Formats: sequence, C-alpha cells, structure tokens
Amino acid sequence: MKPLLLGVLGCSLVLAVQALYSASDDVIELTQSNFNREVIQSDSLWLVEFYAPWCGHCRNLAPDWKKAATALKGIVKVGAVDADQHKSLGGQYGVRGFPTIKIFGANKNKPEEYQGGRSSQAIVDGAMNALRNLVKERLSGRSGGSDYKQSGGGGSSSGGNKKDVVELTDDNFNKLVLDSDDVWLVEFFAPWCGHCKNLEPEWAAAATAVKEQTKGKVRLGAVDATVHQGVSSRYGIRGFPTIKIFRKGEEPEDYQGGRTRGDIIEKALDLFSDNAPPPELLEILSEDVLKKTCEDSQLCIIAVLPHILDTGAAGRNSYLDVMMKMAEKYKKKMWGWLWTEAGAQMELESSLGIGGFGYPAMAAINTRKMKFALLRGSFSETGIHEFLRELSVGRGSTATLGGGVMPKLHTVEPWDGKDGQLPVEEDYDLSDVELDDFKDEL
Repeated sequence: MKPLLLGVLGCSLVLAVQALYSASDDVIELTQSNFNREVIQSDSLWLVEFYAPWCGHCRNLAPDWKKAATALKGIVKVGAVDADQHKSLGGQYGVRGFPTIKIFGANKNKPEEYQGGRSSQAIVDGAMNALRNLVKERLSGRSGGSDYKQSGGGGSSSGGNKKDVVELTDDNFNKLVLDSDDVWLVEFFAPWCGHCKNLEPEWAAAATAVKEQTKGKVRLGAVDATVHQGVSSRYGIRGFPTIKIFRKGEEPEDYQGGRTRGDIIEKALDLFSDNAPPPELLEILSEDVLKKTCEDSQLCIIAVLPHILDTGAAGRNSYLDVMMKMAEKYKKKMWGWLWTEAGAQMELESSLGIGGFGYPAMAAINTRKMKFALLRGSFSETGIHEFLRELSVGRGSTATLGGGVMPKLHTVEPWDGKDGQLPVEEDYDLSDVELDDFKDEL
C-alpha cells in the first residue's frame, strides 16, 4: 500500500508542477494544434507567454499573468504556451529563454517582444499601449499581414516590401538557387492543388520568420510546376506540394518534416545551424563594437581576460580558443561574443560587479532588458557550457546592469597577438655623480 501511496503522491507532485494555469483561469491555454486558429487567424490583440513548468521565473509570473488576464478579459486576449511541451511552437517564434512574452498585434506573423515589467499592472499597461497602437494602425489603413498567393505564380509582397517567399521560374532557378551560397527550401506546387492551398499560409509565415532569424541565409521559394515544367521535370516532381532542400554543391534532398509553420521553421533553423559559421569573436575596441554586436543579438557573451602580462600570448589564446568553441557550440542561438582585457573597460567591469579581481570572468548581457548574469563556475568548456545551458532554458540568477544604462566605453588599441612588454624604464647617466657626496649626506 505504501508504494502505491508514494506513487500517487509522486504523480500529484508532477501534475502540480505542470499546472501553472487551469481551465478556471482567464489565461487561454495555447497549443500546437490551436495556436493558428486562436491567435494567427484572430483579429484580436494577443499577449502570449511562452513558459516551462519547471522555470522558477515562470512560476513567479503566473499569479500576475492570471490577474492581468482577468483585468483584460474582453479587451485583450491573454494566453500561455507550455514551450517545454510544444517546442516547435516556441522555436517558431525564436523563444530561447523562459518566460518570454510576445505581443501579437496587426501582423500576427511578426509579433513584438514585450519589454515591460512583470507585475499585473505593468502587463495591463503594456497591453493597453499595444492596443492603442493597433487601433492607430487600423485607422491609418496599414495592415501587417502576409499576402503570399499561389495564383499561377510565386509569392507576392505586401505593402511594397520585398517578397519573403521567392517566386522561382525556369529562367531564374539556376541563378537564385543553384548558384547561391544560401540554403533553399523550395516548394513545387500547382494552383489547383488543395494541399498546396492549405500549405500556402504556413509557407508564407515560415518564410518571414526564417528570413528574420537567419538574416537571409536560409530562403524559402516556390515554383508553379504547371507553368515551369523544365525545372520541375529536372527534379522528378510528380506530386504536389513537393518540398526540396537545396545546398550549394550538393544533390537536393526531399523535405521529410511536418507542414506547419513551426515544423518548417524548426527545420530551416537546423539547416542554418549546420551551414552557418560560428559568430565572430570580437575585442571591445570602442562603444560602437559593443553596441552593434549586442543590439543585433538576444544575448551578448562578454569575457574579461587577464592582462597580457599575466598570461602571455599563449595563455590568452587558450582562453579565446575556449570562447570560440563555445561560440561554435551555441551558434544556433545567434548570440554576440566579445572580450576585453582586464582594466581596459573599467566602467563595464564595475557595472557587472567584476572589477579588479577574479579574471578571467564572463557575463551574459541582455541589452534590451538591461539584465546580466555572471559565470560562477570555471572558465572552461564545461563550466561555460553549464552556464549558457542554464541561461538558454531560463534558469540562473540575473541582476540589473549598473544604473540600468550601458556604461561608458573607451576606445582602445587592438591586441597585436604578441606577448606583453613591460614598460621601458628611463636610463639615467650616473657617470658624473660624485658618490662621495651621497656618503657625506648619509
């Protein structure tokens, strides 16, 4: 009986951990199966939290999220996605930490990241601001949706923007796809095909997200196989839709994944990760270097390395090698990677609570939220991997960057790759000094 009781209690505990929200709450549970219907096809403004049941910050947010949902009921819809269970849905929207809150407004395919506070009042205020912006956009006649159509050709653009789904033809296929260094996912379709029409909105939404998240290194295209029969017959297209993956210098392969936008995006990001070089590891030589690197990345990983006189070139290069290996390992995250020498950027060290000792040190900074976390373990592949893994799943303690603003940075000369040199002491000529004079004074 005791084992049975323990088992029941264990199951109860597991269920308690998973149940951040229930049917009695005003928070709408969103899943892979209902997200498109509830959110994407809705005219309502949505605030959506992507969470993991084991995430401490998510559990702390839950009471305020419920309170905000109740206050906004009938005005703004408030939902929650268990991104630990629905990983492809989280990946579709670039969720890399928990909790992440997205605002789905005029353009449901390009949600904005919520940057406000986590109290119920701050959430409500953020929602009302977003609602005012949505109303203004509608009054001005602007629309943010995707207008990719399979009307005898490829995708068309919305509002004069460049196409996200690229129209491919017999004439441009070789130049755009085969001669490109980018990875391509190409859909071969027929305008009369029902399955192609069902895929159309998923393909368009995925194209927009993939273009943004890979900075154009993975492209989505479409070929009307009833019109452009040359390229279609070359690749043996016999059914619709058929999706193929093209990489420069390799034979095309059939896409075997799911047909939702989440599935397509997940595959595209995997392809990007496989083919992308590791991010560049840059020395912080000026404020512009940090600003450009960190503003383009969700996180900036910054190392403060010992002075060159303490390590020599070999020692410094060993630390940089560790960082480059970690940049390669986490390149799919598209984080920024920077380093500086101890003492070169003292204001930065001070704002991170590093200054003066404990080198090498490392911090991960989110410049949009002005939050950072410090490496507490060893500056090694194992220690850094553990640190970054915790951050990537929303764990680990964070603090506000000193003063809530980026510190002043100095312009410095780049490291020349050599061992450090001690300052040259000035030589004094003592040949004309009478030592007997010093003896008399002594």
